[in-house]
Order: sequence, then structure tokens, then C-alpha cells
Amino acid sequence: MVKLPTMSKKPREIAKQKIIDLAKKMYDDLMKGKRPKITMPIRSLSNAMFDKEKGSFTLVGKEKARTLTVNQAKIFAQTMKMLEFAKQLLETDDFSTLREAYYVSKNWGEARFDDQQASNNVIEDLEAALGVLREHLGFIPEEDGSSVVGHLKIIEETPEGELVVDCTKLGTGAYNIPNDVTKLNLETDADFVLAIETSGMFARLNAERFWDKYNCILVSLKGVPARATRRFIKRLHEEYDLPVLVFTDGDPYGYLNIYRTLKVGSGKAIHLADKLSIPAARLIGVTPQDIVDYDLPTHPLKEQDIKRIKDGLKNDDFVRSFPEWQKALKQMLDMGVRAEQQSLAKYGLKYVVNTYLPEKIKDESTWLP
Repeated sequence: MVKLPTMSKKPREIAKQKIIDLAKKMYDDLMKGKRPKITMPIRSLSNAMFDKEKGSFTLVGKEKARTLTVNQAKIFAQTMKMLEFAKQLLETDDFSTLREAYYVSKNWGEARFDDQQASNNVIEDLEAALGVLREHLGFIPEEDGSSVVGHLKIIEETPEGELVVDCTKLGTGAYNIPNDVTKLNLETDADFVLAIETSGMFARLNAERFWDKYNCILVSLKGVPARATRRFIKRLHEEYDLPVLVFTDGDPYGYLNIYRTLKVGSGKAIHLADKLSIPAARLIGVTPQDIVDYDLPTHPLKEQDIKRIKDGLKNDDFVRSFPEWQKALKQMLDMGVRAEQQSLAKYGLKYVVNTYLPEKIKDESTWLP
């Protein structure tokens, strides 16, 4: 394994310079008698299209402007104060959780925030306007990523020196992915990453040392993956060219919320699709055809499941770009059932490790794009 060089502070330096450039432009506008403003892309699927060539969503160019006017005076002031706070964080090499940023604003007089969601929205607006990750501005979420285990070493620089975590030597536990993965160096000789929806299935595969038998890295998604988890997996994919295989429940939520978010991005962070999405990811199961081929125990589709499938078929650019997904979702709709990962235990607790996953990994024709 070849160790990568320590992550530089370049992204934070770039973010700081963008803040300075934006502030200078607004100052110049004021000196010219113009109203200062900050423009940013509209962060919604209405301002995006799925680019099949790139394999992710891309913005179509609609923007909104925040200008110093009577109607926008408060939100403009809040945006400027948050911009100033970000610059302070970068200058002191510090960070703030989103919750802390909200409480810091209580010292801002009339520019203070009355609820955290409004504070979060301004931070995301700055992220979009500057074209940088909010983590590079010094803002991190309360929640960290999920868990990882397998053929991977994680090297972190700490005040006490270099800390090396060998993810093959964690006993029955796993490494908890931190909320800022930019400070980690990674080493691996794994063949692929297996991203797993449920914590229970992750625990099963870890207990059976699936990662050792198949020379891979296991990552628990814990539902819709947090940004830290997505960025961590993306780094493994880009820095080591590792295939990313995804193993979810066989239901619309697993497909169109969990898998789709990991692969092509989310509507809320559509402006960051290129920084967070993993277009090369492939879903290996549980597919609608798996329910038939493996004769799995099922549950009837709920009303919201049916609605989600129909909406995906009609309105989701991702689904409409892949005939394979259209076929799979129509098949599930016709069957009227869904299946959980744990339904494979019908054939014994070790069946998923010894039979199902080996067969699925070997046969790429059963994967969904």
C-alpha cells in the first residue's frame, strides 16, 4: 500500500480567497453607488437536469440574487455576518457545528437567527454562491458519518502525532467516519467498496468477516447517507478507483432515496452533485428480480411506496434516463411487494455471506445502474 501525502489546507485557502473576492466586489459596488448583492444558484430539482454523460445532476443556470434592499435587509445582513464568521473560522483554522453557528448569531443583534433552519439555509446559500463545500468554510453538521471496516488504513494527524487505524483490527467493532473527512489520509489494497443500507446487515457481514473473505471495504449507510459518508466513499472511489457496490432493501425508499442520493446527489444539495455523487455506483440488490429469483419473503407495498414509484417513473430524470430502472420499478409495482435485506435469512443466517452476495457480485448482469 502506498501512503498518500497529508491533505493540504488548499481548499480552505481557496474558500477564504473567494470570501475576500466577494467582499471586495460588494465594496466596489457600494463605492460606485450600486446596491451590493450576492448571487447563487437556485438549490432545487427545478433548476437541475440529469446529465447521463456525467452520471449526475447538473444545474441548468437559474439564479437568485440577495440584494441590500428594504425587503431583504435582514437576510442580507445575516448573510454578511455569516460570511464574516466563516472568514474568522478560516483565519483561526477552527470549525463550528451548524448548531453552534446558530447560537453564535445570538450576538448579532437584529441580524440574529430565530431558528436554526434559517441559519442552516444561509450557510448553504453561501456554499452555493462561493462554489465550495460548507466544510471548507469551517461549518460541519452535528451528525458524523457512519461506520467502516475492512481492508483500509486511516491515517489522521493529531496534536499527539500521527494516528493510524487499521480497519482490519477492530474486533467486532468498526471505525466511525468523522464529520470532516478532508483531514484523513487513506490507504487500501481492497478490490471494491460495499455500501450497506442497514446497520443490522452491516453487523452481520462484519461478524462473518465478509470484508476479509472478499478483500473489500464495508461501509454502513445507516439509511440515507450523511454527507461525510458520501464524501468518504467518493474519496475511496476516486483515489483508488474502487468500484462502489450498493446493497439496500428491496423497496422504493432504498432505491430512490438511499441509492439515488449516493449515486447522483440529492435535491437539497443539487449544487454539490459533482462533489458528493458517485455516478459509477451500482446497485447489486435487493432488486425486484431478486425477490423472484430467490423466492424471498415479502411485505405488501405501502401507499407511499406506490406513490414514490409512480412519481419516480413520471418525474425523476434519473429513472427516466435508465430503461433498466424503469423496468425494475414497473416490475415491483406489478408485483405489489417489497423485501428487506434480512429476508435472505429465510435460508439461514450465513446465506447472505456464503451464497447471495458472492453470486450477486460475480454476476454483473443482475446489477442495476
